[in-house]
Amino acid sequence: MIVVLGGGPAGRMAAIRLAAAKKEVLLVEPKGKESGIGGQCLHFGCMPVCALNDLARMIVLARRLHERGMTDTVPEFNFGKVMEETLAVQQKIAGILDHETRTAGVDVVYGKSGRVDGRRVFISDDEIDAEAVIVATGSRPNVPKIPGIDLAGVYTPHTLWGLRELPKNLVIVGGSVMAAEFAYIFAAFGSRVTVLARSGFVKDLDTHLRAVAIKELAGIDIREGTTVSGIEGTDKVTGVRFTSAGKEETIGADAVFLAAGLVPNAEMIAGVEKGPDGEIRVNDRMQTSVPGVYACGDVAGAPFLTPVARHEGIVAADNILGTERHMDYTKIPQAIYLAHDLAFCGSGNEGSASLALPGPAGPGTFWSVPYGDTGLAKIFADPATGEIEGMCAAGPAGGVIAGYLAFLMRRHISVHDFEEFIEVHPSTDGVYGLAKYASEILKKRTGE
Repeated sequence: MIVVLGGGPAGRMAAIRLAAAKKEVLLVEPKGKESGIGGQCLHFGCMPVCALNDLARMIVLARRLHERGMTDTVPEFNFGKVMEETLAVQQKIAGILDHETRTAGVDVVYGKSGRVDGRRVFISDDEIDAEAVIVATGSRPNVPKIPGIDLAGVYTPHTLWGLRELPKNLVIVGGSVMAAEFAYIFAAFGSRVTVLARSGFVKDLDTHLRAVAIKELAGIDIREGTTVSGIEGTDKVTGVRFTSAGKEETIGADAVFLAAGLVPNAEMIAGVEKGPDGEIRVNDRMQTSVPGVYACGDVAGAPFLTPVARHEGIVAADNILGTERHMDYTKIPQAIYLAHDLAFCGSGNEGSASLALPGPAGPGTFWSVPYGDTGLAKIFADPATGEIEGMCAAGPAGGVIAGYLAFLMRRHISVHDFEEFIEVHPSTDGVYGLAKYASEILKKRTGE
């Protein structure tokens, strides 16, 4: 028997892969069956962000159409009902995942905790004789030690879904992708939003893409270089105290959302080597320091991305099955979901050629033209060979574009290959046109 601890993207994919090879697989999910499998992505991250972002984008578009006199009203919405319906859809997806996993031949056990001590595996208090174990116990929100952090009205990504009334004044603590996504959502819903970032806000984004993000978050008070010193209130949050540029300030708030990153769930795993943040250390085969014990997904540390977790699960399963497979972390596509999908993959090196242009008008951006925010297309290329080294795409399908282009970049595609590319029109994808243009420029430079 092979034991998989955790039913998130990493554990579930590993379990299905192993079951397909006719292995006996026990998947242990500590959540009850009523919550279901699916992990951080389904219950607290990607899917609920999709749910709320869909509504936020619809509201923003409705306001624009109303501003230009094309519609009579802007639709109102029931925030509490939105949260309830989001949960209902999440539960439906969890049921589909459960059926899919069991149909694949995996034995799923809910409501029991798993732990590992070296090579020994326990389900609750019972030791299990396992051929191998995969630890895929995921992560949880990082909750900083701040006075008042336990007050009512302070939420994490795991507790936000208990909120039923739209906050009037929301303070978001953090400068990450999650902070940006929820800032956009709640501002679109009508909350006054303040973001307190400890250092820079989405500071690792490409310069052009970050400029798009800041533009799409117009109206949100973004404070960088802040230190939160306390959350004020007696029974419920009334404000947040912070220091900025050496000066202490207090801002009123009826809700605080903590977007301060994730922490690996590895406390129940002993006897294996761990990193400074508690993450389980693995090699590129997802093997831990203990033979027969593998780890994948968020519990193995950054980058905390669902597609990466899924792939890590497959790599772990294949190595258990005797097929040597290595995890490759190069050219991983990512996206931030604001008014557009702000997607990116790779970057330029010193000496790289780069081109950037506004995104074209098309489905989802036609009515953005008057506001000058049709998105962005940007590529980085080797000036000698034309090989694409990185890209950015901001638009309705930016995430899809980044995914496919990342695949092509791993196969060393060049801008010159796009000379034969025929696009679907109309489209909001400006990357292909930029690649064709870059090909012309580079050929002129080299005299071809």
